[in-house]
Amino acid sequence: MSTNITTFPGDVAGQTRAERMRQPAAIDVTKAAAEQHGVCVRPFTMEVEDHESYEVRYVAVPCGSTVESVCAPCAKKAKALRMAQCREGWHMDVEPDFTPEPPTKDQTELLTYRADLMKAYKEEEGTDNADELREEIHSVDEELRQLGVRGRLPSPDDPGKRAVKRSTKRRQDAPDLPRRRVEKRTVGREFAGAFRPSMFVTLTLDTYGKVREDGTPVDPDSYDYRRAARDAVHFASLVDRWWQNLRRVAGWDIQYFATVEPQKRAAPHLHAALRGSIPHEVIRLVTAATYHQVWWPNHDERVYVDRLPVWDSNAKAFIDPDTGTALTTWEDAEVEEPAHVVKFGRQVHSKGILGGSEEAGRHIGYLTKYLTKSIGEVVEQDTERQRRHADRLADELAVTPCSDRCANWLLYGIQPRGANSRTTAGRCKGRAHRRATLGLPGRRVLVSRKWSGKTLADHKADRKRFVLQALKAVGIEKPEKDPARLVWYKVRPGDPNVPPRAHLLMHAIAQRVTWKAEYDRALLAAEPPDLSATPQAA
Repeated sequence: MSTNITTFPGDVAGQTRAERMRQPAAIDVTKAAAEQHGVCVRPFTMEVEDHESYEVRYVAVPCGSTVESVCAPCAKKAKALRMAQCREGWHMDVEPDFTPEPPTKDQTELLTYRADLMKAYKEEEGTDNADELREEIHSVDEELRQLGVRGRLPSPDDPGKRAVKRSTKRRQDAPDLPRRRVEKRTVGREFAGAFRPSMFVTLTLDTYGKVREDGTPVDPDSYDYRRAARDAVHFASLVDRWWQNLRRVAGWDIQYFATVEPQKRAAPHLHAALRGSIPHEVIRLVTAATYHQVWWPNHDERVYVDRLPVWDSNAKAFIDPDTGTALTTWEDAEVEEPAHVVKFGRQVHSKGILGGSEEAGRHIGYLTKYLTKSIGEVVEQDTERQRRHADRLADELAVTPCSDRCANWLLYGIQPRGANSRTTAGRCKGRAHRRATLGLPGRRVLVSRKWSGKTLADHKADRKRFVLQALKAVGIEKPEKDPARLVWYKVRPGDPNVPPRAHLLMHAIAQRVTWKAEYDRALLAAEPPDLSATPQAA
């Protein structure tokens, strides 16, 4: 009796089907090789056309992810760039130059044309011609950005703002803050003619109840999850207020590089590198006196739980499903007192750091330690108790409004700004409601504008320039094409000429291996090995 065994290309004689299925797929091997050589494993493809040579090619553009679980090579590059940015700005002894360049003729002419468009839009507002003018204004704004104009100009889409009076008096339960005139300097003072120390500061939020060593509450029923969720949503605003107060009390334009990380209890806290030296007592005073008031409508009790408001296309508003009355709009909602007040906790850590020391390098690594991990990955959820704690916080965040346009306001009987027929009560796409962010709606890295005198793109260009100069020193010339010659296009869906991703990855790997060999050659030429210590053969 004979048995017919079907074999496939690449099969090894004697292998069973299960053994073949356990072998890695070709694309998985390609991705593993890409990670090993620092190549992006999930690039997107773009079509590039050279206007001088008329060459058209497809290029794999790195995804630029900062999360290691998504793309490890891109995340490691982003972390290295942030470390360089932190290092260059922390102990600067020369004021960065921010003198703006004079406007060019093209910029002024284009801005004059935009002013005419805005005037025409105001005259035609409400007509069919207004939509065309709006699109033209947006097109001009994009062209102005390409010409190097920074800042935001008034847009036709800006809603009319109604003046709202708020109390500017400090709260009775907050200590007073002394105020000084802020000097126009960002560099810290020098001590003893040789030392220019800077600071490393850690700030945390207040307590919401006693917690165990694993970050879970001792009594979950008494733990204040509502305040924890609201504090997390408004943490960025509290931090902004702290910088303002610190500058006013210290009396100079303090610059910072800060990262936001979660504690074990899933509450955010701030690690910050401050340029210059500030007395520890001043930092504690400012922290105790800093607060942020949220002037929103009261949202302590939900109005809609088992039923939800519905959209009325005739009234163009949300109405009560039972009475048919329109909900109170955001602009008409009464706000007599702050709906929430955010404060820092009592734990404040501040430390002086000298530039160029081993301690400075260690703290830079500490600042950027978790930048390649998402918030959800940093917070431990290994035990059932930790998972229940994270679930209860996530449930509270799911119904906590994150902005004046949040769909969660409908749960509290208030129609948010910008509501339309596509708005669904209790379903907001804001980052604050995602389990992976645990209430942190903003960025993980906070850098002041005058930190290093450079943008992140400038730091990236510096690294590239350093490599090109090292290669040029050993005779390896890398021609740089004029960016104006290249035109980038998005790949059209179904384009048959687009190469498979595996091909693009293998091409990028081969290119990276070549570059690495060239750079190693440049390093070897710059620092040749010491052969005098090599023992001579007998």
